[in-house]
Amino acid sequence: MLSVRNKLVIFFLLPFLHSASSFAQTRNGSHPPNVVVLLVDDLGWTDTHCYGSSFYETPNIDKLAATGMRFTNAYAACNVCSPSRASILTGKYPARLQVTDWINGYDRPFARLLPPEWKQYLPLEETTIAEVLKQQHYATASIGKWHLGDDVKYYPENQGFDLNKGGTFQGSPPGYFSPYHIPRLKDGSTGEYLTDRLTNEALDFINAQKKNPFFLYLSFYAVHTPLQAKEKDVQDYKTKINANAAQQNPVYAAMIKSVDENIGRVTALLEKLGLLQNTLIVFTSDNGGLVKGNNWAKGKITSNAPLRGGKGTCYEGGTRVPLICCWNGKIKAGVVTDVPVIGTDLFPTIAQIAGKIIKDTAVDGISFSSVLFGKNNRKRNTLYWHYPHYHAEGATPYSAIRQDNWKLIYFYETGKKELYNLKTDIGEKNDLSTSQPVLTEALMQKLKAWKTKVGAQDPLPNPSYDSKREKEGMAPQKRYVKDSLNAEEN
Repeated sequence: MLSVRNKLVIFFLLPFLHSASSFAQTRNGSHPPNVVVLLVDDLGWTDTHCYGSSFYETPNIDKLAATGMRFTNAYAACNVCSPSRASILTGKYPARLQVTDWINGYDRPFARLLPPEWKQYLPLEETTIAEVLKQQHYATASIGKWHLGDDVKYYPENQGFDLNKGGTFQGSPPGYFSPYHIPRLKDGSTGEYLTDRLTNEALDFINAQKKNPFFLYLSFYAVHTPLQAKEKDVQDYKTKINANAAQQNPVYAAMIKSVDENIGRVTALLEKLGLLQNTLIVFTSDNGGLVKGNNWAKGKITSNAPLRGGKGTCYEGGTRVPLICCWNGKIKAGVVTDVPVIGTDLFPTIAQIAGKIIKDTAVDGISFSSVLFGKNNRKRNTLYWHYPHYHAEGATPYSAIRQDNWKLIYFYETGKKELYNLKTDIGEKNDLSTSQPVLTEALMQKLKAWKTKVGAQDPLPNPSYDSKREKEGMAPQKRYVKDSLNAEEN
């Protein structure tokens, strides 16, 4: 659906570099390439074997890396899910969208700061990548987690997707075994596993659209809590635990195994149908891995080491994510790149590969198609984050900038600045802001200018601030506006 205002100015792609000349061609020249986005919820940077895990077994994801390009400096646009997802779909920073926290966020009535009046939905006026691809006569499907608005009017079917299976207001499933109690997804047989079921829906869509160009947004609920997996897989991983290793949660490992198996099912079908040579596959996560879980799960869930922190923090473990792009015969196999990219970049990259070029100054992403096809001519070297909220995993309101290998974090509660050299200190252990005052101030000024440009909303002083009551613990989460158990299911 294309709205009247805030629309992208979209032009047909003109002929350009030879390496990209086949973007809009298929194996027989009849239609542009298919696009499959595999988005895993809360998957950490080191939660797959090809990114360094010695505990999690991910042969199918590893195969994608071996046959495609693996990014080591890829980032989510936020340290939590809803803003990151909005950025992937629109190419805009969360600060510009004013969708800056997970929906519905937390209620912290006695904290030092209050969040701004941020949007708890993806506005229909925004153009999604699905809407762009529909203009190119793509069939579009959103299967799995959505989490971009409580009201039905903000669901995927009203944001450019022909098919919506399981995409609602929910940020996590009530459970991973049927009955699911997920609107827009009928329950399966008792005990059916959600990750398998979502993949079944994806395979049905691919089979139905195999002769047409299609865009599949397969957004797994896994590996988000609640931690639930197939018992046999859990037991298998219990026998493999190394008590001295950073990653050793057998249930979480079993959930990753199910995701990997189902990614293998998707690629196997594409291969069987002869579509791999005309399909761009993008594999990534919406934020860093959840380390402890606090209210959601007891005990340690995963580790993002050597990165510091995890989901819901301001450090690399909260935003650095895996990213693999694969297109047989087009993207050179087995390439590893350290080019910095961020979730906003997926929108213009996918659009360009599908035959559209995006020219809108309000789109923050920059296509990295030149990187994929072996000629990096991108001029952008700066990334930004803005999170004017509190999170249970440790974040207080902050903004951050990465320029080249330098990363500056600004904390709104105290005005403190932290500066890290990510090339020599990927774990963000050595704050260099005192020893590098000129660079610190220069990055701070650049961060302020960016905030002004995108209209970032700052947190506000809280007239009800009470340090004692705040220390007593986090107030209850805001409730959803509807009860998932009573919502319409179809």
